[in-house]
Amino acid sequence: MVSKTRTQRIADRIREELSEMVIQDVSDPRLIGISITDVNVDRELAYAEVYVSALEGEARSLEILAGLEHAQGFLRRELSQRIDLRTFPRLRFHWDPTFERAERIERLIASLHSDSSSSDSQDQPASHLEEEDVDR
Repeated sequence: MVSKTRTQRIADRIREELSEMVIQDVSDPRLIGISITDVNVDRELAYAEVYVSALEGEARSLEILAGLEHAQGFLRRELSQRIDLRTFPRLRFHWDPTFERAERIERLIASLHSDSSSSDSQDQPASHLEEEDVDR
């Protein structure tokens, strides 16, 4: 098993703490129902790229990102008290479109399956006839 790098352990810890803080400590209504999906920290620990998502999807992304930018000072200060680092990285928030992409891909796959099943039912009698002709 490969051990995690120090920056990855810090990123994981920031994600865990931020997730907990958003649920328990942040009272901004714009941040209700969001998920911290990923955090990437650069080697110098100057920046933490924080990726967020919500059940409502991209429709609320601008509102959510504005709420996070507004709460950035509070979040960074709280995180620096919970995670012991000499200097704490600045938080940069990004919308994570992974869930919307996954949903769109699932819809495309479902439509392909429904198209193929309807075309299979139309093609079935012809293939059935071909099988009968081969048997004779």
